[in-house]
Amino acid sequence: MPDSRVQAAINNWAPRFTSQGVDYNDFVRTTGKIERWEEWLDAWRETGDMHAQLAATAEAEGNRLTAGEAYVRAALCYHFAKFVWMLDMNKYRSAADRAVSSLYQAHRLLDETAERVESAGESPPTPLDKGGEEFPPAPLTKGGEEVRVVGNLRRPPGVERAPLVLLLPGLDSTKEEFFHWEKVFLARGMATLSLEGPGQGETGYTSHIRPDYEVAVQAMLAALEGRRDIDLDRVGIVGVSLGGYYALRAAAFEPRLRAAAAIGGPYDFGECWPGLPSITRETFIHHSGAKNEDEAQEKASQLNLREVAPRVEQPMLVVFGKLDRLIPWQQADRLAAEAPNARLVMYEDGNHVCNNIPYKYRPLVADWMSRALKKAVHA
Repeated sequence: MPDSRVQAAINNWAPRFTSQGVDYNDFVRTTGKIERWEEWLDAWRETGDMHAQLAATAEAEGNRLTAGEAYVRAALCYHFAKFVWMLDMNKYRSAADRAVSSLYQAHRLLDETAERVESAGESPPTPLDKGGEEFPPAPLTKGGEEVRVVGNLRRPPGVERAPLVLLLPGLDSTKEEFFHWEKVFLARGMATLSLEGPGQGETGYTSHIRPDYEVAVQAMLAALEGRRDIDLDRVGIVGVSLGGYYALRAAAFEPRLRAAAAIGGPYDFGECWPGLPSITRETFIHHSGAKNEDEAQEKASQLNLREVAPRVEQPMLVVFGKLDRLIPWQQADRLAAEAPNARLVMYEDGNHVCNNIPYKYRPLVADWMSRALKKAVHA
């Protein structure tokens, strides 16, 4: 029998793996041979290596599409090898680097529009015109040096000046998890930028989780200024899980964001802390830079929207699953009630981020965002 942490990962994350593009057979085969949590990373890395080898062989034979698709699968396996695995940070970093490089190999073969975008963390101050108390963010720095913010930009074919959707990961997701999620927006004529902010992915190598995520968004928007291939007058933001908090926090303090969507996000992450699985708490401790669980819970409590939700005047979509075992569904009710322009979609059969019903929530979110950004042109 697998130990409790392995079983918790299987129970909580199976729909997420497969909805993001991990083959179901790989999931069953890989997790089926894992008995102890210590074995998790190596088992998934082995599966990732298998797909990377398939990709290299396919490319050598001139089969670029086959190779690119295999590299996407490899990136996902490497990502999920380490996503909540905090036992050996050297192995963690090695798997993370393989995920990054595999996805860029996939981009090279599958999407000529894809590019890496980097920005220094400190952005020029943006005037806030929403009234009320000001919450000026501090510069995104560490040790006096600016922290690099990283994202992957992709553009839809045949669209000269596309609206842009920022896609935000949560606690344990990264831009390497979003290849298929991006395609939902690309197919509807929107460009995507999967962003890694403080404590996330590559940006997290030099930073920790912080409440004022808008600093990362402002830094990335500053890096994109002057481009002719995307329309910075039509920018939306979508966050999943803890990224739902980040998306709405950013929208409250960044008026250039014209619409915001939160999927499975918390209203007050500190209130959710007692019900989180141990591996999720361990992951937050690491990415927040906390010294112990008590300090981590204090940091989690800083991630709340009590004074923020009323400031989000943009169109807001809140999507939630009533079967969510990580974030209580009442958090979504409270959020939607306090925001002035919110629409709540509660799926009775949805789990965390509704990953067990991606065919319901994904087109809903993308269609809603497309309409919201079209309306923004005439606002």
